[in-house]
Amino acid sequence: MNEYRIQFKPYPHQRPVIEHFKKGGKKACEIWHRKAGKDRTATYIESNLAFERAGLYWHALPKYEDARKVIWDAIMPDGKRLLDWAFPETICKRNNHEMKVTTPNGSIWQPVGADNYDALVGAFPVHITWSEFAIMTPNARNYLRPALAMNNGSELVITTTRGYNHAYELYQHALSSPDWHTSLLTVDDTHMLSAEVLAEERATMPDELFRQEYYCDWSAANVGSILGRYVEAAEKSGRIVDYDYDHAPVVISSDIGFRDTAAWWFWVPRHGGFDLIDYDEARGLDAEEWIPRLQSKGYPIKFIWLPQDAKVKTFQSRHSSLEQFIKAFGMEKVGIVPASKKRDQINASRVVISRCRFHRTNCRLGLAGLREWAFAYDEEKKAYSKEPDHNWASHPSDGFAYGALIMQEQVIEEKKEEKERAVSVFTNTATLNDLWDTVPKASWRI
Repeated sequence: MNEYRIQFKPYPHQRPVIEHFKKGGKKACEIWHRKAGKDRTATYIESNLAFERAGLYWHALPKYEDARKVIWDAIMPDGKRLLDWAFPETICKRNNHEMKVTTPNGSIWQPVGADNYDALVGAFPVHITWSEFAIMTPNARNYLRPALAMNNGSELVITTTRGYNHAYELYQHALSSPDWHTSLLTVDDTHMLSAEVLAEERATMPDELFRQEYYCDWSAANVGSILGRYVEAAEKSGRIVDYDYDHAPVVISSDIGFRDTAAWWFWVPRHGGFDLIDYDEARGLDAEEWIPRLQSKGYPIKFIWLPQDAKVKTFQSRHSSLEQFIKAFGMEKVGIVPASKKRDQINASRVVISRCRFHRTNCRLGLAGLREWAFAYDEEKKAYSKEPDHNWASHPSDGFAYGALIMQEQVIEEKKEEKERAVSVFTNTATLNDLWDTVPKASWRI
């Protein structure tokens, strides 16, 4: 077989990870600043691997539309198409509709969207690059790693920072493992951008975003975040822990959808707050499949709150989700969350989350979504949008917000009772013990 070489003169900071894979390395996690050449470096690695070993190679982006824009249609700074450079059309076959390249030795290379990971399960890639992993659903890697392991495959994680989320956790793991190549590179490490360019970026971007994008600052993660600092506060105050569930009645809130991800939070209302004992999500399941899945958990269900669109009938079923849930659980246990505006849902979430305790293990994926829920930043307008960015984090966050709309009524009622109690004490003869009883106490006893 003929030998094919892609012409690439890497920058010094790109060479170590390239050499890692050339020498047979299987895992790498590279935290690089914006414009450091992450995707080009990764595509070069993929091209070399694909020409050496026949197999299926994926370059995964957070969304399918990102895969076409960032990789398939990408034009490099020198004016050449990334695709023409990495997989020359003179020696490779292309399918533009499926975004698929076939190399002379039979390898298939494709950019794919991690948002559709359930459609990828069942294939057996020999390499996956996780591009912008920090804003990608962590479920994608969770579901596809077994296929890589069966194939003795390789994976490359490339991303900028986005706070102390799943990317941070993976990077920390990689640092402690001899199997992984790791690096964290800021603009001061690579010298890829001039002082003038950086000055312009700093002047036109929020400081947190600048530190996140160009200095890989994990602590600047909550740029545009809606609940990020509240989740961080829960972590610091010991409200994200593993604890024993006492079989108290459970209230369930949800964000459902057949083609989109359906998300379910399991609440136990307590005096002074709420225990979030579990979280579940999946794609492509309808109400008939979710009902036994929820029942199988064995929780004593007090009530199930469904979103407004649960009233809609679909082509998949002759009955709405609401009708099916009422049939399964009874009319007295199923209801629809009142119609509300997004800002009201956000406000309710911020009020309620400060009174929540989360089961760390069971709610891990849901918490990742709450951390990532954010307003989109418009580069052209240099401003945040008024609506949350619609991505994988929307589903767990919307499910939580719908529950918060209901739970805030309990918060309001408890505050009213505290106020009435305080007024009653001060308008009557009060002892020191009476006065002490009016002071709010910590709600959680673990």
